Amino acid sequence: MSHALALYEDWLAASASLTLPPLPRVLYVVEGTIDVAGRAVEAGTAWHGVAACTLTAGPRGAHVLRFELRAGRTVASGANVLLDQPIALDASGEYLMRCDRVDFGPGGEALPHGHRGGGIRWLLEGALEVRVGGRPGRLMKPGDAWFESGVEPVHAIASRDAETSFIRVAILPREIRGKTSIVYVDPAHSAVKPRRYTVYIDEPIELPA
Repeated sequence: MSHALALYEDWLAASASLTLPPLPRVLYVVEGTIDVAGRAVEAGTAWHGVAACTLTAGPRGAHVLRFELRAGRTVASGANVLLDQPIALDASGEYLMRCDRVDFGPGGEALPHGHRGGGIRWLLEGALEVRVGGRPGRLMKPGDAWFESGVEPVHAIASRDAETSFIRVAILPREIRGKTSIVYVDPAHSAVKPRRYTVYIDEPIELPA
């Protein structure tokens, strides 16, 4: 069974609602507020669920990033799809869905590294040059999204002039719940701490069939 991780960007008018089918998902509120499954979710926070749900924007509307894991190769549809990426998962494996925020100070750098699983990132602020494998770097700006498989080494260099941050959702082995997913190409680089992490969601999931 193949799987894909998709990122949607939802802009909801005041009090507008969006009904979603059952899938493992994370909702991150960029601006405004939403109510989902009886819980208020404010800007700068995230919600996780797997059941069908309806989210309703607050009185000033909402800007929401919606990350969903689905089975099959069907391409996600709609103008609000930012990224739709196949992701390699073992059908017999046990996984979790993690959402966290990564913050760099000016000039921060993540030396070449991989991760224990793949995921999608979305740049919130600043600028980030992302070099994947041996390919030329790509400069990410606010609103840009990209996928990291976890397998190819990544070298990330933040803006020298401003704070830089991104939100990410990754599918990781359940055994590392509460632990870092990063694996440095040079293990000595693990002692370098150029960034800060804020973990919002770190929850076990069942793979959708």
